[in-house]
Amino acid sequence: MEHRNESITNKTIQQKIIDFLKPASRRLVAVDVRVGLGFTSVRLDDGNLGLAWTAESHSGSCTHQPKAGTLAGSSAETLLDMLASLNNPLSRSIGLATANAIAAGLPRPETTTVDILQLLNVQASDHVAMVGYFGPLIPTLRSTGCRLDIIELKSDKPGTLSPDQGRVPLSVCSVAIITGTSIVTGTMGGLLSSLGNPRAAVILGPSTFMRPEVFAGSPVTHLSGSRIRNAPAVERIVSEGGGTMILKQHMDFETICLKP
Repeated sequence: MEHRNESITNKTIQQKIIDFLKPASRRLVAVDVRVGLGFTSVRLDDGNLGLAWTAESHSGSCTHQPKAGTLAGSSAETLLDMLASLNNPLSRSIGLATANAIAAGLPRPETTTVDILQLLNVQASDHVAMVGYFGPLIPTLRSTGCRLDIIELKSDKPGTLSPDQGRVPLSVCSVAIITGTSIVTGTMGGLLSSLGNPRAAVILGPSTFMRPEVFAGSPVTHLSGSRIRNAPAVERIVSEGGGTMILKQHMDFETICLKP
């Protein structure tokens, strides 16, 4: 395997996000924080809302977030720093949701609304490694005749590989599709370092951090995430345990092409 990707692990993706947003975070305050069963949302005092996948919590008690009750009203900088938490996955969810809210207030790079699979133009000759179970994409990918390996943390998904089993497919694939939730789980850097020389590598899903600066020097070619259109509706769905299939009616899905 080539070693051109090793430099991206010198600093974690989480820390790169924090460093990139730190100046903007200092002038903002979180006015609403919601930790739903599927997604976490943070709304800032500039009106921008950010989303992130809610990590599984194994707190050992009925209190899953020790700072609950104090999060709303905190500075965005304080919540952003939670993305680097080593011991509390819910804190990383709050940190990424905060990061996505801050980023929503910055000038956005050029995006396209063309479907990501159309942009990738997967052919029968491709070997696709998918990290995370993107059910709606699987039939379309399989219809191309490509080889498709799905790498999933949860063993209850049929026909999937464990992270250990997925190392070889990642190292030889021509197309990698990686869930944005890997930023929360802390596995993003390792996944990107495992890639060989794919022609395309996509970070996909509503949790995706939509700033190409953070992925400079990595194999990432596309950031495919969402722009929230109706913040109050999204907040209500988050509070009521909804996920992407319900949220998507209130979001626009967009892709940033980092490389031609």
